[in-house]
Amino acid sequence: MAVPLIGLTTRNDTHPKKEYPIITSPRSYPDAIIRAGAIPVLIPVNLQENQIPDLLNQLDGIIFTGGGDIALDHFAGEPHEKIYNVDPERDAIELNLARRVTQTQIPFLGICRGFQVLNVALGGSLYTHIEDQLPGSVKHACFTTHPTDHHAHRVKLKTGSLLAQIYQNQEVMVNSLHHQGAKEIASQWDPIGQAPDGLVEAIALPGHPFGLGVQWHPEWMPEDQTQRKLFSAFVQAAADYRAKRRKA
Repeated sequence: MAVPLIGLTTRNDTHPKKEYPIITSPRSYPDAIIRAGAIPVLIPVNLQENQIPDLLNQLDGIIFTGGGDIALDHFAGEPHEKIYNVDPERDAIELNLARRVTQTQIPFLGICRGFQVLNVALGGSLYTHIEDQLPGSVKHACFTTHPTDHHAHRVKLKTGSLLAQIYQNQEVMVNSLHHQGAKEIASQWDPIGQAPDGLVEAIALPGHPFGLGVQWHPEWMPEDQTQRKLFSAFVQAAADYRAKRRKA
């Protein structure tokens, strides 16, 4: 198998001691990619728009990582005091990347914020604080009370969907580390996974070899053999994409 290169989106931050700007990513993402047999490549958040085509020509897959909230003006969202870590520079590059990759055959996976980016990029909207805006919601923001690998709730998967095939099951137990979620799903997406309260937690791009978004954090569940299947399938899709490009 050709070893694929997987791009990981990053975020702006500040050095905790020196207080100068830095670009970071939680280690859990490259760990998951390396564990699945691929090579992670961090995509700097300050990448220029005219450099994106050259980047995509080099990569075999992209993961849109988790993090802070998307600015409200991208989806006419409802203001809420719990909105945090809005990063306009990150929004710009990730929304741009999302619109581009959905027009290509490059495998991509959106995780938590990344799932939301994929939805918003194509015209979807978000609950800006699920607890106050979705009546009867289950607890989704479990990061304040449980470990990151805590199995919070089930997600029911659409029969025959790519995720159902990957997990070899119609349901999967997931962690839950988000306070926002998908409200209106963009028409281009197929909603393929739902939480017990009806919140859509997985989407797929019809006709794409591997175009997925999941609201949970599989990278924070490294000991969960079921969740590791997602990264294995993603890396295999990226390897297949790399091999096809080399033959072209």
